[in-house]
Amino acid sequence: MEPLPPWASSSLAAVLATALLLVTVLRRRRGAATRKYNLPPGPRPWPVIGNLDLIGPLPHHSARKLSARHGPLMSLRLGSFPAVVASSPDTARFFLKTRDLAFVDRPRTAAGRYTTYKCSGLFHSPYGAYWRQGRKLWQAELFNARRLASLEHVRGEEVRSMLSDLRAAAAVALRERLFMVNLNVISRMVLGRKYIVDGAGSPFTPEEFRWLIDEHFFLNGVLNIGDVIPWLSWLDPQGYVKRMKRSAKMFDRFLEHVLDEHNERRRREGEEFVAMDMVDVLLELADDPNREVPIHRDGVKGFTLDLIGGGTDTSAVTVEWAMSELLRNPDVLAKATEELDRVIGRDRLVAEEDIPNLPYMEAVVKETMRLHPVAPLLTPRLSREDVSVGGYDIPAGTRVLINIWAIGRDPAVWEAPMEFRPERFLGGGGGADVKGQDFELLPFGSGRRICPGIGLGLKMVHMILANLLHAFAWRLPDGVAAEELSMEETFGLTVPRRVPLEAVAEPKLPAHLYAVAVP
Repeated sequence: MEPLPPWASSSLAAVLATALLLVTVLRRRRGAATRKYNLPPGPRPWPVIGNLDLIGPLPHHSARKLSARHGPLMSLRLGSFPAVVASSPDTARFFLKTRDLAFVDRPRTAAGRYTTYKCSGLFHSPYGAYWRQGRKLWQAELFNARRLASLEHVRGEEVRSMLSDLRAAAAVALRERLFMVNLNVISRMVLGRKYIVDGAGSPFTPEEFRWLIDEHFFLNGVLNIGDVIPWLSWLDPQGYVKRMKRSAKMFDRFLEHVLDEHNERRRREGEEFVAMDMVDVLLELADDPNREVPIHRDGVKGFTLDLIGGGTDTSAVTVEWAMSELLRNPDVLAKATEELDRVIGRDRLVAEEDIPNLPYMEAVVKETMRLHPVAPLLTPRLSREDVSVGGYDIPAGTRVLINIWAIGRDPAVWEAPMEFRPERFLGGGGGADVKGQDFELLPFGSGRRICPGIGLGLKMVHMILANLLHAFAWRLPDGVAAEELSMEETFGLTVPRRVPLEAVAEPKLPAHLYAVAVP
């Protein structure tokens, strides 16, 4: 090989020197632009998948085990994205109260895009003017005390209808009954009538609608690989996006039917029109030209979908867990029924106005929510900016999970945490509340993203549970021992029992109390 001529040799040297200089400059710029974060402790992540291999079918269980090793503020890598898990009241308080505004955003997900009209509802909506306006509307127009009080008769009628149905049953599959009573209440409050049960022209049968609700909850609770490893999203490796598009199309067909019927009544009644339900209210709000952010038809449908989904399954899951714990703990069941007999008597059913006079029943509900929160990791939040806590850095864009299930079972927070002991909320221990101010007990979350339907949810849980216990004597089916009752969970947007609860209900009130006609 002949040697390079002097001009070529010097040119090559210049090119190499220039390349070396560029690489050095780029590395220095990258180093200057990339901050060295002091992240909270956590397991070492793998390339591409991060720590996804450590997350099992019950993520709140997996996170609790990892936090026992790495601490109450733990870093994880979920695919391409950083995450932190808070597992103590103090760390929860930091994210949900102290620096709530910095962590008020939501991660972008396929479920938000495809199942809620591109995040047009409140649940998936990113933080901004649209979300702030929607939040105010929910609080001031949909869930204010006056509106909830005006619809008390709806809740009472549907609970009485459930009791009437149960009286004719022997062994009861409670989940289905609880789902239907909540669906009927929400349908009448939000849509004006029970479209699924008695709605002429409804596009679905009750069975199809139940499947659709279950599918919606499942798809909004699964770990979609494309959400955490975005460059795989086009493959849809689990098939979830395909299912999201299908269920969204079906829900849209139903909601279009609902909105068309409501708009037809508005046109027909003209100036005499009076809003009768929450869809009527939403349509009136959408007509207001002075809104900071316009509410379009998809926005009305997105809010309606949030109302149906959020109010149907969560209360049913909580009551089923409460009944499970009571049947496993007959001494607690006896105390709850004794209070009901003493305060209510045997000549009437429980009314909403009775609930404040039933402290033991309230304690049973709190204890259920401590051990079995329906959203054990709450809904993920997203940091909007770099934040420091306890000497550690939380970079902008970090997903934040609050493991309220782990907090509820922490022996450093609760005495004998694995025991179902409502007495812990009575007397000197009765101060802990579920409304977001006590960070050892956060079933509805806290801060700006606290569940806006907390008032309705508590009314439904108390009303249904109190009447079930007051109207019937309950026991497990023959051959099922209390100590053998399975308490396994299944994970989704909510966390119900893996095996639906079956129990035997024996009426104990006068027959006429069960015979109530419902519109």
